[in-house]
Amino acid sequence: MNETEILAKTIYGEARGESVSGQEAIANVILNRVKMNLIHPMWWGRSISEVCLKPKQFSCWNKDDPNYKILQSDLSQNPIYQICERIVKRALAGCLKDNTHGATHYHSFNCHPLWARHLVPCAEIGHHLFYKGV
Repeated sequence: MNETEILAKTIYGEARGESVSGQEAIANVILNRVKMNLIHPMWWGRSISEVCLKPKQFSCWNKDDPNYKILQSDLSQNPIYQICERIVKRALAGCLKDNTHGATHYHSFNCHPLWARHLVPCAEIGHHLFYKGV
Protein backbone atom coordinates (compact mmCIF):
# COMPACT_ATOMS: atom_id res chain seq x y z
CA MET A 1 0.00 0.00 0.00
CA ASN A 2 1.17 3.51 -0.73
CA GLU A 3 0.86 6.59 1.50
CA THR A 4 -2.38 7.73 -0.13
CA GLU A 5 -4.09 4.39 0.39
CA ILE A 6 -2.81 4.05 3.96
CA LEU A 7 -4.15 7.50 4.84
CA ALA A 8 -7.53 6.82 3.20
CA LYS A 9 -7.83 3.45 4.93
CA THR A 10 -6.88 4.97 8.28
CA ILE A 11 -9.59 7.61 7.91
CA TYR A 12 -12.06 4.90 6.90
CA GLY A 13 -11.06 2.57 9.73
CA GLU A 14 -11.17 5.26 12.38
CA ALA A 15 -14.10 7.40 11.25
CA ARG A 16 -16.28 5.81 8.58
CA GLY A 17 -19.33 6.38 10.80
CA GLU A 18 -18.56 10.09 11.18
CA SER A 19 -19.56 13.05 9.04
CA VAL A 20 -17.14 14.33 6.41
CA SER A 21 -15.97 16.88 8.99
CA GLY A 22 -15.18 14.05 11.42
CA GLN A 23 -13.29 12.17 8.72
CA GLU A 24 -11.36 15.31 7.80
CA ALA A 25 -10.42 15.70 11.46
CA ILE A 26 -8.73 12.28 11.50
CA ALA A 27 -6.77 13.24 8.37
CA ASN A 28 -5.72 16.46 10.09
CA VAL A 29 -4.46 14.65 13.20
CA ILE A 30 -2.27 12.45 11.01
CA LEU A 31 -0.96 15.40 8.99
CA ASN A 32 -0.35 17.38 12.18
CA ARG A 33 1.77 14.55 13.52
CA VAL A 34 3.83 14.48 10.33
CA LYS A 35 4.23 18.30 10.41
CA MET A 36 5.10 18.26 14.12
CA ASN A 37 7.84 15.74 13.45
CA LEU A 38 9.46 18.16 10.98
CA ILE A 39 9.68 20.80 13.72
CA HIS A 40 10.33 18.54 16.70
CA PRO A 41 11.34 14.96 15.96
CA MET A 42 8.71 12.82 17.65
CA TRP A 43 8.42 9.09 18.22
CA TRP A 44 5.31 8.54 16.12
CA GLY A 45 6.93 8.79 12.67
CA ARG A 46 8.20 10.98 9.87
CA SER A 47 5.78 10.03 7.12
CA ILE A 48 2.07 9.39 6.75
CA SER A 49 2.71 5.64 6.62
CA GLU A 50 4.91 5.65 9.71
CA VAL A 51 2.38 7.72 11.66
CA CYS A 52 -0.63 5.62 10.63
CA LEU A 53 1.03 2.24 11.08
CA LYS A 54 2.83 3.00 14.35
CA PRO A 55 1.72 0.26 16.76
CA LYS A 56 -1.06 1.20 19.18
CA GLN A 57 -1.69 4.63 17.64
CA PHE A 58 -4.62 4.09 15.29
CA SER A 59 -6.59 1.11 16.54
CA CYS A 60 -7.85 0.14 13.09
CA TRP A 61 -4.30 -1.10 12.31
CA ASN A 62 -4.04 -3.26 15.44
CA LYS A 63 -4.22 -6.87 14.25
CA ASP A 64 -6.73 -7.76 16.96
CA ASP A 65 -9.08 -4.91 15.98
CA PRO A 66 -12.14 -5.90 13.89
CA ASN A 67 -11.36 -3.08 11.45
CA TYR A 68 -7.96 -4.56 10.58
CA LYS A 69 -9.44 -7.30 8.36
CA ILE A 70 -11.69 -4.78 6.66
CA LEU A 71 -8.68 -2.59 5.81
CA GLN A 72 -6.97 -5.55 4.15
CA SER A 73 -9.77 -5.83 1.59
CA ASP A 74 -10.38 -3.90 -1.61
CA LEU A 75 -12.49 -0.90 -0.58
CA SER A 76 -12.28 0.95 -3.88
CA GLN A 77 -15.99 0.48 -4.69
CA ASN A 78 -17.18 1.47 -1.21
CA PRO A 79 -18.88 4.91 -1.34
CA ILE A 80 -17.67 5.93 2.14
CA TYR A 81 -14.11 4.89 1.28
CA GLN A 82 -14.36 6.98 -1.90
CA ILE A 83 -15.16 10.01 0.29
CA CYS A 84 -12.04 9.21 2.34
CA GLU A 85 -10.01 9.12 -0.86
CA ARG A 86 -11.31 12.56 -1.84
CA ILE A 87 -10.40 13.91 1.60
CA VAL A 88 -6.88 12.52 1.14
CA LYS A 89 -6.52 14.22 -2.26
CA ARG A 90 -7.52 17.56 -0.73
CA ALA A 91 -5.25 17.01 2.26
CA LEU A 92 -2.20 16.16 0.16
CA ALA A 93 -2.88 19.13 -2.12
CA GLY A 94 -2.85 21.44 0.92
CA CYS A 95 -6.55 22.28 0.52
CA LEU A 96 -7.85 20.80 3.76
CA LYS A 97 -8.58 23.27 6.54
CA ASP A 98 -7.39 22.04 9.93
CA ASN A 99 -10.68 21.77 11.79
CA THR A 100 -8.83 20.31 14.82
CA HIS A 101 -6.81 23.48 15.52
CA GLY A 102 -3.51 21.59 15.49
CA ALA A 103 -4.55 18.43 17.34
CA THR A 104 -2.21 15.45 17.34
CA HIS A 105 -4.38 13.16 19.47
CA TYR A 106 -8.04 12.23 19.82
CA HIS A 107 -10.35 9.71 21.37
CA SER A 108 -14.01 8.85 21.13
CA PHE A 109 -16.53 9.94 23.74
CA ASN A 110 -16.91 6.38 25.02
CA CYS A 111 -13.18 6.02 25.73
CA HIS A 112 -11.35 7.75 28.59
CA PRO A 113 -7.59 7.29 28.12
CA LEU A 114 -5.24 8.15 30.96
CA TRP A 115 -3.21 10.49 28.76
CA ALA A 116 -6.25 12.78 28.36
CA ARG A 117 -7.26 12.87 32.02
CA HIS A 118 -6.12 16.46 32.77
CA LEU A 119 -6.17 17.90 29.26
CA VAL A 120 -8.67 20.30 27.74
CA PRO A 121 -9.81 19.36 24.23
CA CYS A 122 -9.04 21.87 21.50
CA ALA A 123 -11.90 20.56 19.33
CA GLU A 124 -14.99 18.40 19.53
CA ILE A 125 -16.01 16.96 16.19
CA GLY A 126 -18.59 14.24 15.76
CA HIS A 127 -18.04 11.59 18.42
CA HIS A 128 -14.41 12.53 19.10
CA LEU A 129 -12.48 14.92 21.33
CA PHE A 130 -9.22 16.33 19.93
CA TYR A 131 -6.10 17.47 21.80
CA LYS A 132 -2.79 19.18 21.14
CA GLY A 133 0.24 19.51 23.35
CA VAL A 134 -0.01 15.91 24.52
